[in-house]
Amino acid sequence: MIDWKIIDTVLLDMDGTLLDLNFDNHFWKEFVPLKYAQQQGMDLALAKQQLQPQFKRMEGQLEWYCLDYWSTALQLDIAGLKAEISGLIAVLPHVTEFLEKLQKTSKKVLLVTNAHRDSLGLKMEKTCLQPFFDGIISSHDLGLPKEQADFWKLLQQQQPFDKKNTLLIDDSLAVLNSARLFGIAHLISVSKPDSKQPKKDVADYPAIEDFRELMAGL
Repeated sequence: MIDWKIIDTVLLDMDGTLLDLNFDNHFWKEFVPLKYAQQQGMDLALAKQQLQPQFKRMEGQLEWYCLDYWSTALQLDIAGLKAEISGLIAVLPHVTEFLEKLQKTSKKVLLVTNAHRDSLGLKMEKTCLQPFFDGIISSHDLGLPKEQADFWKLLQQQQPFDKKNTLLIDDSLAVLNSARLFGIAHLISVSKPDSKQPKKDVADYPAIEDFRELMAGL
């Protein structure tokens, strides 16, 4: 699937790529609506109905990933609520093996995530993955989400990489599309970002179900 000899930089997404998206899906679809319903004194189904269009409206924008934004908008301590259920944070199968193998190479390995720094800090604390990366970049540091092609230009200025020798692995098709528009040559999707959901059909990019599929030749 990938010729490792020509790759010198590896860009890795966090949620749904290295970490099980079940945590985030459960948090936003069940836990936040539950807490919002309790706060507003309303039925859970009604809370979900009210929150769904608010969430949909912000998808693909930096605010969607910003815990401060949602704390203000919903009058809830979003970072605190994430900490409450942090026991659900989990690394996807064979990710650690892959990162250990990658670490033994001379390749530059960057964690590139849309996650807010509060969420990022909590997840690194829970998973202990931080030592595997040469750098950790949150889109909040650059002021643009990964869904915008200009994000990659800003990233390249901060962390120089050669587009033709760079691999990005991400579960978001919108992010992969923006990276392709920017010119990153090697793009791989993740077909099972959430361990509790069925495998996704990915038509536009090579896709892996778990990281064992990429270990040959590394």
